[in-house]
Amino acid sequence: MIKQIFTKNAPEAIGCYSQAVQYDKLLFSSGQIPVNPENGEIVSGGIVPQAEQVMENIGAILKEAGTDYRSVLKTTCFLNDMKDFAAFNEVYAKYFTDKPARSCVAVKTLPKNVLCEVEVIAVVK
Repeated sequence: MIKQIFTKNAPEAIGCYSQAVQYDKLLFSSGQIPVNPENGEIVSGGIVPQAEQVMENIGAILKEAGTDYRSVLKTTCFLNDMKDFAAFNEVYAKYFTDKPARSCVAVKTLPKNVLCEVEVIAVVK
């Protein structure tokens, strides 16, 4: 059975999708962008604060599902511009210390013109 995951500590979905879904012991998150769940606003200040907010949003979803960053198997990272890769990677490395598999690509445009978006696949304990 598929279980939808929802937490108020991450931004609500802005479309017809879930923050994440769980199937058996696997969790699949939707892409998280740097929206502050407290006020619904995009975090300003560049790639570092935006990446930090994305990681916090992912952490809230992982926690709601009963897991954490160490149980993430795969991430997919989307950047607005590869010039931000080094700064993004520094933030990313603070959260994903167990080095899950990862894809990171630059895309033409992200929702709400943010600088980064991340989705994860994790094991639920």
